[in-house]
Amino acid sequence: MAPKMIGTCSVLRLTCIAAAVALTLAGCGGAKVGDTAGGTSSGGTCQNVNIAVNPWVGYEANAAVVGYVLQNKLNCKVTKKDLKEEVSWQGFGTGEVDAVLENWGHPDLTKKYIEDQKTGVDAGSTGVKGVIGWFVPPWMAQQYPDITDWHNLNKYAPMFKTSESGDKGQLLDGDPSYVTNDEALVKNLNLNFKVVQGGSETALIQAFKQAEEKKTPLLAYFYTPQWLFSELKLVQVHLPPYTKGCDANPEKIACDYPPYDLNKIVSKKFADANGPAYKLIKNFKWTNDDQNQVARSIAEDKMTPDAAAKKWVDANPDKVNAWLPAP
Repeated sequence: MAPKMIGTCSVLRLTCIAAAVALTLAGCGGAKVGDTAGGTSSGGTCQNVNIAVNPWVGYEANAAVVGYVLQNKLNCKVTKKDLKEEVSWQGFGTGEVDAVLENWGHPDLTKKYIEDQKTGVDAGSTGVKGVIGWFVPPWMAQQYPDITDWHNLNKYAPMFKTSESGDKGQLLDGDPSYVTNDEALVKNLNLNFKVVQGGSETALIQAFKQAEEKKTPLLAYFYTPQWLFSELKLVQVHLPPYTKGCDANPEKIACDYPPYDLNKIVSKKFADANGPAYKLIKNFKWTNDDQNQVARSIAEDKMTPDAAAKKWVDANPDKVNAWLPAP
């Protein structure tokens, strides 16, 4: 899924407990920054590499493939930590998170950890282009074609009422840690809607599937890349167009989300060592379709991340070879 992220504890975007007290950083499933020694690859030998895994399956696809290549091509020892985004960045300073493999903007974290604390550095684009927005299931766009213009949302608000939204229409959001401007958008666009937290990526996916199957109304936050679009053509609602700076004040945002060129962030210590693992992560670049293939294998086909990664790596040797550091 920017200001504050939008995207499995593993596969799904499940709610994690993140506590940052002194140098202890808590993540999902008991994972804590501090559980293992910091990983730094230096010289020609690949040592431990600690990769944060943020809670959405597209990210897990990145981590699966990068981790698989590090282990099987460079003989690295890879430790994956299920962590929320901001918690991941905190780990750069302790040397216990080496890489975040999919960053959705986060100007606040960039300022804090890259510009001010200087514990993180930009490791370049992943090649993946991200979009965040509001979507409706295909049947709604077909039956109510003008619903895709935000100006008409209040007209349809009564259709979206739920027990959670009361007398207002429901706008379903995902994991509370995702990048989201939705509260501000509802307020500043004077929409008769209430933002309701769905809790996870899986909850959003199931809500869209059910809404299409049962022809029930649904307006929800969602994003691409996402494997679901390969089987369900969700339709985006057009909000006021994004212009540079229109989201500068989080409380006054009244424009759409910006386009995202998703990038990698690594710890400065990891980058300065300039080892084979850092070089591979810096070189790592693929497409939305590549990511969706692996994500679908994990989420829908129920393959293990390693099996899904192996399947993709075996089918794409030229792309993988381009990532490998020069001998």
